[in-house]
Order: sequence, then structure tokens, then C-alpha cells
Amino acid sequence: MEIVATGVEVNGAHGPLLPPTSLHVESGRTLLVTGDSDTARTALALALSGRIKPSAGNVRLDDSGDGAALRRSVAVVDAPQITAPDDALQVRDVVAEGLSMAGRGSTRRKARSWIDERELPPTERIENLPAHQRTRLLIELACAARGVRALVLDSPDRHGGRPQHWYEHATAQAERGLAVVVLCSPHSADALGAAATRIGVDDNETSVTEGAR
Repeated sequence: MEIVATGVEVNGAHGPLLPPTSLHVESGRTLLVTGDSDTARTALALALSGRIKPSAGNVRLDDSGDGAALRRSVAVVDAPQITAPDDALQVRDVVAEGLSMAGRGSTRRKARSWIDERELPPTERIENLPAHQRTRLLIELACAARGVRALVLDSPDRHGGRPQHWYEHATAQAERGLAVVVLCSPHSADALGAAATRIGVDDNETSVTEGAR
């Protein structure tokens, strides 16, 4: 599977949200994308997953521009005010909701079993989880949905912690065969010492796709 974004722009009511950006990522690869603007990162996440239509340019999945196929295949993880859970929710509530949305059922027994397998504190508020636990939890809930073939992580570094932790969780999913895009700040990419493409750059010719590791 391959996702290709070509000259994607997103404009809002008060001006540009995402400057023209081109990139591609394939199954089994992790692509790190950096940008200074939180808004631009979220706009790119939504465009790559077919949840908003670009103002210009296009996003194609396996050479198809079918937005519905993108929405079925690409999960957006932890996008602020979009897919991020309410900070006040307890872990057990986040898990129950996530399993329900994934079509896996949300009975107390299923949620409790899922939590116990991962040794998570069921009554802890999601905002109090260590950053790497939060990211792993939300990634695995996103992957629980049938048909998900790609993940877009929206600014996992905003929760603090060492970038290596959330990056390891991301690349673990690439090892499973998913295409993974991680949107983060330039500072986090520098801390990782990893090659990255930038928002606002045409990177389809020289796109950095890192093998899962």
C-alpha cells in the first residue's frame, strides 16, 4: 500500500492552515514529518486520512483518490480536538469507547481484559498517564479497527517524555506492515537524530521512508 500526497494545501476561514506539501509513505515504513505549526500538522493529518478535502492538491491511496477508502484505511491517532480523548476520562472509559468505535464491542469484561493485558491503571485519568503509555494505548486502540492499514500520529511529542519512546511504538506498527506517518516538531526530530521531511516541502522525489526497526 502507498499513500501519496501531491501539493496538498488546506485553507481555513481566516487564511492558510497547511502550505503546499508533498510526500509519500509505503506499507512497512515510518515517515517522520516536521512542522512548527500545530495547526498545520493537524491539517495534514486530516488531509492524509481523507477527513478533510484539500483546498489544492490531492491525496491518493494506491493511485486512487477515493476519500472513503482513505477514511477506512488510515487512522488518525491523538489529533487535538479531533480524535484525542478528553483529558478527564479514565483509562477504562477511553478503552471502552475505543473498542466500541473499532467495532470490537465495549462490554466491561472486554475493556477490563484489554486493560489487564497491557497492565494499565483502569481508573487513572488519561491526562495522567506517562506520555509513552498514552501513545501506545491510543495506537493500539486505533489498530483494533478492522481495515486499518496506515496510522498518522499527530504531535505525540506535545505530551512530553523522550521522543524515542513514542517513536518506538510507531515503528513497531510499521514492523507489522502498516504505513506510519508521525507528525512532530523539528526539535523532536533533531532529538531522535532521524531523517525527516518538512511540512511545506515537495518531498515526493526525495521522500524519506525509514524501514521498520
